[in-house]
Amino acid sequence: MIIGRGFLLGVVAAACLSLPAAAQTEPIRIGFLSVRTGPLAAGGRQMEEGINLLLKQRNNMLAGRKAVLIIADTGGQPAQAKTRTQELIEREKVNVIIGPLATFEALALDDYIRTTGVPLITPTSAAQNDLAQQKKNEYVIHAVGTAAQPTHVLGEFAAKKLGLKRVATIADDFTYGHEGAAGFHHTFEDAGGKIVQKLWPPLNVPDYGSYLGDLKPDVDGLYAGFAGTNGLRFMRQLAEYGLKEKLKVLGNPTCVDEGILKNMGDEAIGVYSASWYSAALDTPDNKKFVDAMQKEYGVVPGFYTVGTYTAGLFLEQALKTIQGKFEDKKAFVKALHAVKLTEGPIGPISLDEYGKPILNIYVRKVERKNGKLVNSIVETVSGVGQFYHYDAKQFLAAPQYSRDVPVAKNLE
Repeated sequence: MIIGRGFLLGVVAAACLSLPAAAQTEPIRIGFLSVRTGPLAAGGRQMEEGINLLLKQRNNMLAGRKAVLIIADTGGQPAQAKTRTQELIEREKVNVIIGPLATFEALALDDYIRTTGVPLITPTSAAQNDLAQQKKNEYVIHAVGTAAQPTHVLGEFAAKKLGLKRVATIADDFTYGHEGAAGFHHTFEDAGGKIVQKLWPPLNVPDYGSYLGDLKPDVDGLYAGFAGTNGLRFMRQLAEYGLKEKLKVLGNPTCVDEGILKNMGDEAIGVYSASWYSAALDTPDNKKFVDAMQKEYGVVPGFYTVGTYTAGLFLEQALKTIQGKFEDKKAFVKALHAVKLTEGPIGPISLDEYGKPILNIYVRKVERKNGKLVNSIVETVSGVGQFYHYDAKQFLAAPQYSRDVPVAKNLE
């Protein structure tokens, strides 16, 4: 049979015209860095619940494209986080990654993400200051703030509103713990208080007794910066040692997070903390989110859950901006940086020039209502950026927050 030249040309043309449409039928492949083993696993489970809820609500479709979620367990270990990220990108061919949980994991991924150009959306305080500022990476988009963003607000609140003068700090001895304590230290002392003692238990320490035994007896406040289930263990021991009623306890966002608050008792009552979220936030969007989480998983959402849900909102809005055409990587990354959320459980979020969120910070106090412990909001500070009220240039020129920065000038 002889096939005419015109027919062949027509077939080739039809095939060429069909390529863009065919390409757009491919799903967006979302890599998800979770923690399923180790001391941070409770947070990892909550992260998975947040992203799974969002995708279920969208019938696994984002901006007209089917979404496939591929979960990898980092174990909360930097080396493992990098290996899993390489597997997601090189073997699973993901188009975007959400995660990881911990700051020191994010630091291990930064250079590799920069090289591959696959965007990473961080859903927790893994958005460490160094990544957001001096080593700005255009492929890293931060859906929520740095570890210091809420503790900046808390330190000032402790000095100006609670009138505390002498505070000791105790925090997990890893990057997230260091930076949260540093933010509190900076604003508390600038507002007239003194940090007179700093304690650094290892992340997986089995017991806090020796640290509590060393706590100075004349402090009027204690900053507690813990992640995972460490806040639960620490608060119980604080009460057992008879110290809880003797001083004001000020926690980072995860110390009394809703994810562990359900397992706490009276030892948590009265603890102040600061975060960009509280399940008690009285807005229609948050009420819908809380109701959906309780219906789907039977839990009250907290820090880790809302972070990944919000990361999903970031991804969805960026995809809508580019009509779902994530194959155009340059346009995709640009759209991610341009996201402004006016809806969602956290409240309004926009990004600064470094790709870091400007959002509300809520000062919270644990209370018992209707028989359940809740993080009641006692103060809302709107439009908080990573620099708080400090001059951005001066902040960037100063040494990075760390275990030893700010310098502790008032230790006794």
